[in-house]
Amino acid sequence: MPAISMFYGIIIYMYAADDDRHHEPHIHVKYQDEKAIFTIKDRKLIKGNLPIRATHLVREWMEMHEEELMLNWKLSINKEGVYKVDPLK
Repeated sequence: MPAISMFYGIIIYMYAADDDRHHEPHIHVKYQDEKAIFTIKDRKLIKGNLPIRATHLVREWMEMHEEELMLNWKLSINKEGVYKVDPLK
């Protein structure tokens, strides 16, 4: 699963091969020992758990980069390489 961004100890991954399981564009997030999955369009937590602060940072970053995330999703489901996305600064 390729990492597409990292900031404040948060690592963002995109892996569309599990599309059948989640049925919508999403990202995977790791922070410390926690893992979570968020939908791209509405930034809804669909699996896992993160501390509140990390959740807010992820959602803020997703809002800023929604277009890039959707482009990466399309590339990923077509089994093409995904692009890095700027971290939250």
